[in-house]
Amino acid sequence: MSEIKIIQGEINRDERGWISSLNAFRFEGVERFYIIHHPDASVIRGWHGHKHEKKWFYCLKGSFTLAFVRPDDWENPSDDLVPEIFTLTADDSKILCLPEGYANCIKAHEDGSMLLVFSGKILDEALLDSWRYDKNRWVDWAKIGR
Repeated sequence: MSEIKIIQGEINRDERGWISSLNAFRFEGVERFYIIHHPDASVIRGWHGHKHEKKWFYCLKGSFTLAFVRPDDWENPSDDLVPEIFTLTADDSKILCLPEGYANCIKAHEDGSMLLVFSGKILDEALLDSWRYDKNRWVDWAKIGR
């Protein structure tokens, strides 16, 4: 069973526009946030992992495919790890909660997509716990569609 959780939010629309909310989300453990802008949907960002950092992902604009693996050996992870794959879109208000111990890889489906990321570690701590792997490892991105 996956340790990755989704918190479903709400989108309320009327003639004035819409309000996207996540009333069930609590900021416990969040230390910072950043926004990833993908001006070009062909860009693949990853793999990037942290042994000790939790992350929360929320799509602000466009849509993304997010892939996650739990490395079995951080120095030399197995090539046969099976990623968990999720889609987030701005049209569906939900936040993906990723526990520590995962590597992630992200691809936008539309030019100009934006992803809000909350982190459980301050930047100095995150930089000391940063693991990177080739973006083409574990996922054939050519087969990942919207």
